[in-house]
Amino acid sequence: MAQMTIADFSSPSADIVATGPNLNLDDATFEPKPALINMVQANPFYGKSHEDANDHLQQFLEVCNTFTVKNITADAIRLRLFPFSHLGKAKQWFYANKSEVTTWDKCANAFLKKFFPAGKTSALRGKISSFHQQFDKTILEAWECLNEYICTYPDHRIDKWIIIRGFYHGLTDMARSHLDASAGGAFLQKNVKDAKDLIGKMVINQGWNEDRPQPTKRGVHALMR
Repeated sequence: MAQMTIADFSSPSADIVATGPNLNLDDATFEPKPALINMVQANPFYGKSHEDANDHLQQFLEVCNTFTVKNITADAIRLRLFPFSHLGKAKQWFYANKSEVTTWDKCANAFLKKFFPAGKTSALRGKISSFHQQFDKTILEAWECLNEYICTYPDHRIDKWIIIRGFYHGLTDMARSHLDASAGGAFLQKNVKDAKDLIGKMVINQGWNEDRPQPTKRGVHALMR
């Protein structure tokens, strides 16, 4: 075999183009069908600062949970398809770290660590634990806003009673008075379940009228679980 020249070394080579993970499936084979690839490519993740890594991971898992492949584990399917859900910086990150994401758990955790970093989680945790109602928002809109923070960072690890108490203290004086009146005295004297049920009834019945239109219902039951 002829030795490579300096020019050969300097020329681009397809041999260094990054590819997806090499999965050990024993004797089984798994070739993703175009329909599956199209499903996970429908909502691509680019790795941009405004994107929600938790939401992307949730949508990806929802797609993967809609089908099974004989003799192939769910984790192997996820790991094989996950690169197809990325574009741009996110795909570059995956290929650069594919040797470290040999299992689905490692892959998912590494993905969140990269694109949902500690600084972002700390900021969201602060918004949840130190919530404040804006003066132009109703109680229902305030509750909806809090739950949007919770949905964005479901792994906040803050006890529900702390969230409920923080929500109450973060309301305006008038809003707290309304909540106390609805509770028949002192809202904070209720247990966690009764307090959540009370706010839940407010959300369902749209029972508050603070001289302005009520908000639409979207994502307000996250804390109700």
